[in-house]
Amino acid sequence: MPTGVGLGLRGPFLAEVDRGAADGRVPFWEVSPDNYVARGGSRPARLASVAERFPILSHGLSLSLGGLDPLDAEFLAGLRGFLDAGLRSPWHSDHLCFSGHDGKMLHDLLPLPWTTASARRVAARVREVSERLERPMLVENISYYLPLGGAPLDEAAFVVEVLERADCGLLLDVNNVFVNASNFGFDPLEWLARVPLDRVVQLHVAGHEFWDDERRDLIIDTHGAPVRSEVDALLAWVIERTGALPVLLERDENIPPLAELLAERDRVDAVYQAALARHAAGAAA
Repeated sequence: MPTGVGLGLRGPFLAEVDRGAADGRVPFWEVSPDNYVARGGSRPARLASVAERFPILSHGLSLSLGGLDPLDAEFLAGLRGFLDAGLRSPWHSDHLCFSGHDGKMLHDLLPLPWTTASARRVAARVREVSERLERPMLVENISYYLPLGGAPLDEAAFVVEVLERADCGLLLDVNNVFVNASNFGFDPLEWLARVPLDRVVQLHVAGHEFWDDERRDLIIDTHGAPVRSEVDALLAWVIERTGALPVLLERDENIPPLAELLAERDRVDAVYQAALARHAAGAAA
């Protein structure tokens, strides 16, 4: 399993990476297979070339694990073939959300009702996907922007119930925890303390932006800005307790030149390495 701070392999710099521009700088790349399955052109060949030199982690966008439509058997078969064809990702991950209904993709990651019935249904779908792909599944906590009403559970309790019922791992997005905590007024460290850290297999960090720069009363998870110090602190809190894990620096909007993105990766890696050193010191004490 790769560890350290990796990057998402994005189209704007895929050719540069294929030519070796990031060799020795990035411990792994994360890929969204949704952008490659059943598609032609030069990108699948470039991805295969990159996969020969770097570990690749697979992260999906469109399974709609919380949706009501049946799982797309044709897409899952294509996804399994894609993963088996050389990526060698040790797992596949997707979001704890719904993203489609009645055969239509909504192109968003929408929150679920925080109920035991919902957790039971999502967990069954996670297990089914894992069986079809013949590899472990991770679920990722999402950001959300509207209260979900009087659900009997809160988000942390819902996430834990899904993890336990599905017996799966967590892709812990600490930026999403910070965004939700800021928008809805709860303590992100208390949220993290309720999550079973032994189920955390991978982390995401990202930048976010204010919906209105003057009012600054709503944060949007844009993945379009550098990671803020508050998110650095949450990353460090987790790594101090878990030890080495793969951490993905997400950048999907306002993507800077590769050299600038690599510098941001190095900055986040310094936070990660310092936390890892504190973890080691604590274990040795």
